[in-house]
Amino acid sequence: MAQWTSAVGAAQLARQLQAQQQKPIGPGTRRPPAYRALADGIRLLVLEGRVPVAARLPAERELALGLSVSRTTVAAAYEALRAEGFLESRRGAGSWTAVPAGNPLPARGLEPLPPESLGSMIDLGCASLPAPEPWLTRAVQGALEELPPYAHTHGDYPAGLPALRQMIADRYTERGIATMPEQIMVTTGAMGAIDAICHLFAGRGERIAVESPSYANILQLMREAGARLVPVAMEEGIGGWDMNRWRHVLRDAAPRLAYVVADFHNPTGALADENQRRALVDAARSAGTVLVVDETMNELHLDDDVEMPRRVCAFDPAGSTVLTVGSASKAFWAGMRIGWVRAAPDVIRSLVSARAYADMGTPVLEQLAINWLMRTGGWEEAVEIRRGQARENRDALVAAVRRELPGWEFEVPRGGLTLWVRTGGLSGSRLAVAGERVGVRVPSGPRFGVDGAFEGYVRLPFTVGGPVADEAAVRLAAAARLVGSGASAGAEAPRTFVA
Repeated sequence: MAQWTSAVGAAQLARQLQAQQQKPIGPGTRRPPAYRALADGIRLLVLEGRVPVAARLPAERELALGLSVSRTTVAAAYEALRAEGFLESRRGAGSWTAVPAGNPLPARGLEPLPPESLGSMIDLGCASLPAPEPWLTRAVQGALEELPPYAHTHGDYPAGLPALRQMIADRYTERGIATMPEQIMVTTGAMGAIDAICHLFAGRGERIAVESPSYANILQLMREAGARLVPVAMEEGIGGWDMNRWRHVLRDAAPRLAYVVADFHNPTGALADENQRRALVDAARSAGTVLVVDETMNELHLDDDVEMPRRVCAFDPAGSTVLTVGSASKAFWAGMRIGWVRAAPDVIRSLVSARAYADMGTPVLEQLAINWLMRTGGWEEAVEIRRGQARENRDALVAAVRRELPGWEFEVPRGGLTLWVRTGGLSGSRLAVAGERVGVRVPSGPRFGVDGAFEGYVRLPFTVGGPVADEAAVRLAAAARLVGSGASAGAEAPRTFVA
């Protein structure tokens, strides 16, 4: 990378490095030289995503003062990082973090398995559950009954069926966010919505601020659109957004767009509170950044005592800053590719006009099915089934991983579909490869970061439960043993499992 896109202050970096040093060192273990310990600490922060890739580091003198070490120690650490490919420097521009060449992002792990592989492979790649029957069948039957009048038209509705646009607008209004149907565009899933937004607002080379980690498929979509991604590290665990970091990035990098998942974040499961939501909208408005809020997990609160904060667009009454993206894929079924954008009417008109050169519109039958669900109350009952499935799977998976892999660390989210797991120092990329050899498919952490961050993580979705969750954890433990021993990933053959 030729230039830095964010900066890390000396005090902030010193705090993160000192927190690492609080971990005890085992008996008989020799401490490395001070410069080596400092270099290793910075490298670990980059690989775990706590310090973004392409972040400018403090000058040698500033960091030396912050850590109370000699400038020589910092200079030697920076030189070691440069030699290893974790730091780049240019006279007059300073030094910024990097990931060595030859460490590409893993390309596998999120695409659905073909049906013929499901008997021998446990798929933890996709955070999607089976359809909540009988509501899928009922919705399609209801849609077929309402289809004849539409069959007499051309069938092209670039903004979406008027009835569904009105229904979605009414649902926002019922939640205290006054919305007109002119503020809604129905899309082909949330991915279609965000793709349209990126093409309208962020041309090739534009900066887009993203959470670090973030949803892998969206990151890839933005890369392919030619965007320059500016990562903003999340708070530890499920603490949500670090607002100091967001303010600094929005002010210093001035990104055209910012993409966030406020509700049960994918992959960490974090739920942003109202203060964080209000502060982020204010910061984005001040910076002139358009804030794209992904609400696809909004209705998947799994614990009864979860109190959901107001939606992010509630803090943008003028509608000038926040674009909201919703979808039926997570709350209902991934096979129902219906999404939507809520924005100011002029933005919706621009999105609709640009759509004429893309997919023209969303299939009518699927729109009628979702409209039928929302109109009849079937949506709420189907979502309740989905919550029950995800809750049972979450609890089973958490228990199985804690039993089979006690050294792995995670916090249990109160909603959503994913568990973000620190793998006890093992490479997530190697675990993904070894996992496929022993019969479990899992996406590695770097899929969810920018330029190779989060090597020490994997994402586990709540898509399996009961005996299948137990077996998945057993196979993950087998993969961990292979990676930990340095043995070939092919040393252990996959086992067939019948649910």
